[in-house]
Amino acid sequence: MRRVGKQTIVFQDPPLILNHASVVGPKEGEGPLQKTFDLILDDTLFGEKSWEKAECKILQAAVNLALDKENLGRDEIDFLLAGDLLNQNISANYAARQLAIPFFGLYGACSTMAESLILGAVLVDGEFAEKVVAAVSSHHDTAERQYRFPTEQGVQRPLTAQWTVTGAGAALIGKGEKGTRITHATVGKVIDLGIKDQSDMGAAMAPAATDTLIRHFTDTGRKPADYDLIITGDLATIGKELTHQLMEQQGYPLGENFADCGLLIYDPTQDTHAGGSGCACSAVVTCGHLLHSMSAGMYQKIMLVGTGALLSPISMLQGESIPGIAHAVVIENY
Repeated sequence: MRRVGKQTIVFQDPPLILNHASVVGPKEGEGPLQKTFDLILDDTLFGEKSWEKAECKILQAAVNLALDKENLGRDEIDFLLAGDLLNQNISANYAARQLAIPFFGLYGACSTMAESLILGAVLVDGEFAEKVVAAVSSHHDTAERQYRFPTEQGVQRPLTAQWTVTGAGAALIGKGEKGTRITHATVGKVIDLGIKDQSDMGAAMAPAATDTLIRHFTDTGRKPADYDLIITGDLATIGKELTHQLMEQQGYPLGENFADCGLLIYDPTQDTHAGGSGCACSAVVTCGHLLHSMSAGMYQKIMLVGTGALLSPISMLQGESIPGIAHAVVIENY
């Protein structure tokens, strides 16, 4: 069995993250992680006529950059696993049309990067593929237009709201002898405690993050201190604090090694309110800052917990609550 406990996969021959790339918009490029990104755009349109077309182009750029770093052609990649936040995954779908790589379209909201890393590692470890690319994108203006209000309306955002990251991250996963590996994955369950405020994603996702973290520690016998860093996708200020409280109540207090991508990507002076969010939030932090830090020896073992709020505009209009999901990926150097 390649599984321990109820929800955790242990990879027999842990796949390597062969290379990675991150592309971000101008706001993200002004933040504290600016030196870790491969490409910072001058504007949010990226030479296109709409934000949706720009997002598709950003995703393509991230994939191509990751392949270029390994001098690989697209015909040398077995599968592309990609997703985004838009209806019918249009950014990933149209990017896949241009990239012409056999394609799995994924949707886990902001947890999609962790989901794609897990499934990519399953394909490689199971010897169904030699090389796969896991990639996601999001765009502040496309997400605002779909889920809330077009930015042109200038609607005032509550302080609990998060800022959707404009960007894309791509990770190339394959076989190898030494390097940064995906060793474990804990697949989350959908958790819903009845939160209905679509401007407070952190509160909706914190219970799912807590459930997955506890399941990971229960399945593996590990504890929070076994990791150099435990980092959630985009719980931001409110969700991170709630997760701290919930984990402590369950007997798993998180220490100073607990961080959140949504809090790292922006400086407080950038007026993003609670912090960052979106598929690209965890993707660009992982495919930039985190993997660079691991290559430099700053971390040896980290756990990324991708968090997602599984709402839609229709479900909100119909009075539904917001289900959350969280997937955990353990990345180690050896």
